[in-house]
Formats: sequence, structure tokens, C-alpha cells
Amino acid sequence: MRLKPYPQREGKRVWLSEDELQAVIDEAEDNRQMIAFLLAGRCGLRRCEIVQVTPADVVETPTGTHLRVWEDVAKQEHYREPPVPDQLATYIDAHTDAAGIAPDESIVDVTAKTVYRWVQRAAERLHAESGDRGWSFLDVHDLRRTWGTNLLEQGVLPSVVMDWGGWEDWETFRRHYLGEFSPEAIRRERGKVNYLEDDVASETEVIQPPATTTETNHVH
Repeated sequence: MRLKPYPQREGKRVWLSEDELQAVIDEAEDNRQMIAFLLAGRCGLRRCEIVQVTPADVVETPTGTHLRVWEDVAKQEHYREPPVPDQLATYIDAHTDAAGIAPDESIVDVTAKTVYRWVQRAAERLHAESGDRGWSFLDVHDLRRTWGTNLLEQGVLPSVVMDWGGWEDWETFRRHYLGEFSPEAIRRERGKVNYLEDDVASETEVIQPPATTTETNHVH
């Protein structure tokens, strides 16, 4: 987990490692929560967008399975089509069939505040289990933040990441994403520093302090 202060408000921005993101997903208490966490962490949706997704929004295209995220009039967000992992598509199909959800009905039929509380409760449980205070700063948006940063580090073109995530202002995107790093990237760079490696430390010769004059006089 990587933490960084917000520039103009209290709290911390959070970037999760792949294992930590999966730990959040595994904390889901039911199918709706699982889908909500996956929509944020694997598709980069905002919490207000998560509660608007319908089964009809998951479409097969020549480039694979994508999610149609429609324009939000209140925030003036524009239409986009982020890719959908097979795992998420499977969960959506199963939940839609089991719950009898119509093609035009919301899959995660709760308020955006409820999604926020779901993530908070999952983070609280992970905090209690691990003792890592960093979990206390986790927000829904941090799942989206982790998603965007991971795409860039996997070599996805910045322009494509902007298109999938609905970012339009290049300077804002560059400042918040191109200059940031995931925990995996930090771990990879740390591994390049030889004196930080455990095996190097274990091979370092321990220098004993010289004997005192009193100790030397008693040596025969």
C-alpha cells in the first residue's frame, strides 16, 4: 500500500497492490458488493457510476467485452467504454439471472453512499485484521486510482487510459497519474538497490569492537 497526502484537504490518497486490491474484493459480503468492488477496481468506475450500470451496458464488441458508461448530466462526464474482465462479466451474468434483473435495471441497486460505506466496512475489517492504519484512509475513489495507475504501468497508452477512464484534461491526468506509482513499481525499484536486499545484509561481515586495554592485558 502506498499513501500520499491530498494537496488541499485532510486524508491520504491510497494506491493498493494487486494483492491488497484482491483482498478488498474478497471482503465482499454478497454478489452486489462483489460487482461494485470489481466495477471500481477493475473498470475504474466512480461510485455514482457503479449504481447506474445495467446488464444491457455490458456489451461484446470486436475488441472484447466492454462496459458502456453513459454521460452523467450532473458532472458533465462523457460516454466511454472501459474493458470488462471475464471474472466481472461472469458475476454480472450470474447475479442478473439469480436476481431476475431486467436488462435496463440497475445491477447494484443501492445509493452511491451505500457503495462508499461498503468499501469503508471492508477497509475497517482489513485494518482490524492486519493492524495497518493505511486501510483507514481507503475510499471508493482509491480503487479507481489504483486501476488507472496499474493500466499505465502495464504499458497501456496514456491516451487510451484517459479514454477508458473518462479523463479529458491532459494536465490534470498527467499530474495525478503519470507522476504516480503503484506499490508494485516501488517494490521493483527498491529491488534495484543492492543494500536493501536481505541476502546482501545477511552476508555483511559484522565488525567486532576492539578489545579494551584491560581486556588485552589479561590475554596470555
